[in-house]
Amino acid sequence: MSLHTPFRFDYVGSFLRPEDLKTARRQYEEGHISRDELRAVEDKEITDLVAKQKATGYHVITDGEFRRAYWHLDFMWGLQGIDHVELPHGYYFHGEETTHGTARCTGKISGENHPFVKDFLFVKQFEDENTIAKQTIPAPAQTLAELYREDNEKITRAIYPDENELIEDIAAAYRTVLRDLYEAGCRNVQFDDCTWGMLVDEGYRKSREGSGVTLEEEAERYLRVNNLALEGRPEDLAVNTHICRGNYHSTYACSGPYDRVADYVFARENVDALYLEYDDARSGSFAPLSKVPKGRKVVLGLVTTKRPELEDEDAVIARIREAEQYIPLERLCLSPQCGFASCEIGNKLTEEEQWDKLALVKHIAERVWGREAD
Repeated sequence: MSLHTPFRFDYVGSFLRPEDLKTARRQYEEGHISRDELRAVEDKEITDLVAKQKATGYHVITDGEFRRAYWHLDFMWGLQGIDHVELPHGYYFHGEETTHGTARCTGKISGENHPFVKDFLFVKQFEDENTIAKQTIPAPAQTLAELYREDNEKITRAIYPDENELIEDIAAAYRTVLRDLYEAGCRNVQFDDCTWGMLVDEGYRKSREGSGVTLEEEAERYLRVNNLALEGRPEDLAVNTHICRGNYHSTYACSGPYDRVADYVFARENVDALYLEYDDARSGSFAPLSKVPKGRKVVLGLVTTKRPELEDEDAVIARIREAEQYIPLERLCLSPQCGFASCEIGNKLTEEEQWDKLALVKHIAERVWGREAD
């Protein structure tokens, strides 16, 4: 078995939080239990989750992001020079406002002693001859974007008047975390990245008009910080990227095809594979896949985590065949389009429906790739 992601049937990483975990987190926030008591509950629930991941037949294991409130902010809060701040409002998704957390720069940024390294070690203990552990973290571009969000921007610019220094420090902080994860035995990292989803969205582009920054300049900036973070990584450390248009309580933030960003992230980001959202018409056609270089794999997110209804198997297979016009089948894999709980609120489906979705992905992969799926 390969020690590296992606696999023919795969998933993004986050899972619905069990009720016992939600209760424990509330109790901790209200001061009724200690941090150690909360971690004991997290340990138990992650242990149970990994057992279910293995029982479902998947070759990759994660902690389901059970120790996080958000898919991205908890990682940012673990960096030196970044703190947790609550805003008066959240992000405005289609039909729903998110919770209000953000990450704000408080000093020079670095990556020493990141708590996610310890969290990874807990999952790594469950690796065996059939399964490897994957660590998901927000892309460096996502951290850069968060530090320029609304009032964060003027604070960030006060600390980093030279944007090049900020980009260099974010990238160096990520290189430190990647090094520490590698030394802890991690060989699979996934960058989760909504910045490309923002750039393809018509509403976002209109909101940026008059900012003095073109879409091309913003894309180059995101590409630069991501690639700088990957400089010098060990050859046997697989780093993949997952591109999303927002996934909060079964709602979304952005729409638009990949065409405008394919020349940047598909063609030039130095990752091993792309996990791509393709679960509905908001993602556009497969034509931009022609920009993906030879040797780079593509994981088609054709099964949605936003709705409980199971997709028609033949329809999904037809979509895979359509993608084959641009990428050979041997370089394609299948997964849900995103996680099941990018934030602890989770999407609008049950845990049973969550596992049914993953069973469907596996079954379709076995139909398409046969024995090679395993």
